[in-house]
Amino acid sequence: MKLFKQYFLITLGVIFVAIGTEFFLAPNNIAAGGVIGIAIIINHFIPAMPIGLLMLIMNGILFIIAFIIIGNKFGAKTIYSSLTLSGIIWILDKVVTPDMVVTKDLLLASIFGTFISGIGMGIVFNQNASTGGTDIFAKIINKFVHIDIGKALLSVDFIVTIFAALSFGANIGMYALLCVILNGFVIDSVIEGLNVSKQIMVVSRNNNLISKFIIEELERSCTVFHGHGGYTKTDTYILYTVMDRKEFIKLRDYIKIVDPKAFITVSDAHEVLGEGFKDLIGEN
Repeated sequence: MKLFKQYFLITLGVIFVAIGTEFFLAPNNIAAGGVIGIAIIINHFIPAMPIGLLMLIMNGILFIIAFIIIGNKFGAKTIYSSLTLSGIIWILDKVVTPDMVVTKDLLLASIFGTFISGIGMGIVFNQNASTGGTDIFAKIINKFVHIDIGKALLSVDFIVTIFAALSFGANIGMYALLCVILNGFVIDSVIEGLNVSKQIMVVSRNNNLISKFIIEELERSCTVFHGHGGYTKTDTYILYTVMDRKEFIKLRDYIKIVDPKAFITVSDAHEVLGEGFKDLIGEN
């Protein structure tokens, strides 16, 4: 069931990327980095080669090169997402007609295309997968030049935007660069939003009841620290736990009943790794 959910979310994510590409970016020649950007540039000069087919060919070649050069470091989910994305875009290439393009305004196409694609990529990345392409380039560069993966990714995307400027003009090239920058922010925001949890600390005279409620009713765990009140000068206990928002609301309502004078602090935890949350060692 968990595996099905992961592949369902990956498929949903690549659909978002495909929509952003086919209805906003590609029709306006906005080559915002990556294999998609390279495919858009090649398609401009060789219209007979669909963007989806070009992506499929390039990703296939890159995976072969990657397996030879850096070994088996690309899991099944990454291969699935990259090939599925290429396939969906290839299908849309045949279905989407010029009159179906949402906008020809470069600014609107850049913003909405990047926003939709970024949401999709964020969903895919959150499942420990990627859309391939640029990631493969970056890892190959990292192996031979020893540049950080993040810098290598940015370098590859920047080179693609330079070719976009040479192919479509400086105006579109600058929009492509804007998309590359915005894309990073959107992906980070999506991943943080999907993984956000509540980090809670409770000081209460009824910590035994509260910890029992967390373990038995919410099926979460907690840690109890021994403390000493600075004002009261009495020994006390501090209960620490992490849970999602819905669970916290139930906990808060329960604490109101058993100890209305309890002291509670709550903060956002943007990523939680370990038992009951995201696996510490990512699955491929």
